[in-house]
Amino acid sequence: MAYRNGTYIAFHAEGKTDPTASDLKYYRLLKAWHANDDVAFSFVNSHEKVAAVRDSSTKHTLRRSLIKRMDNSKNMVLIIGETTRMDTDWVPFEIQYAIDDCKIPLIIVYTGYDTIINPSAGKPLWPSALTERIANHSARAIHIPFKRNAIDAAIKQFNFSSPPAGPLEWYSLGAHRSFGIAC
Repeated sequence: MAYRNGTYIAFHAEGKTDPTASDLKYYRLLKAWHANDDVAFSFVNSHEKVAAVRDSSTKHTLRRSLIKRMDNSKNMVLIIGETTRMDTDWVPFEIQYAIDDCKIPLIIVYTGYDTIINPSAGKPLWPSALTERIANHSARAIHIPFKRNAIDAAIKQFNFSSPPAGPLEWYSLGAHRSFGIAC
């Protein structure tokens, strides 16, 4: 059994390498917050625990690497942006493997939102793999806005042995305020 202390981050890169042209920019922002000594935000990045693969790697090699990264993870941050639902390749696979095989909770972060108090309203943005697992209650997920303090709290709070209670959990308005998010 792998040592599961990492946070796996899933996002729709849209097949692009330009960090400003897809949700890759949000992954890079998480890494920048973590690297900044003046910002209270830390996590063990599962992507850095396993050898990197090149863009030219075969699909099989990349899949094997992603599985190893998820096997070493205690939770998954799933970045939901405007195009995430359109991903028919890696994000659906990551959701399926994380929930069905690794049994790790999802920290679903929505870009472009200040608060999340009705997670079901995000359904039009969800990939079908997420919609199915929320509907059948196999997902354990907290739904939050893409805000540093909320993400930091969720990473610290939720893991495979302490998941959210169900598939549509969210933080209260009081918690949002404690994160410095105006409600």
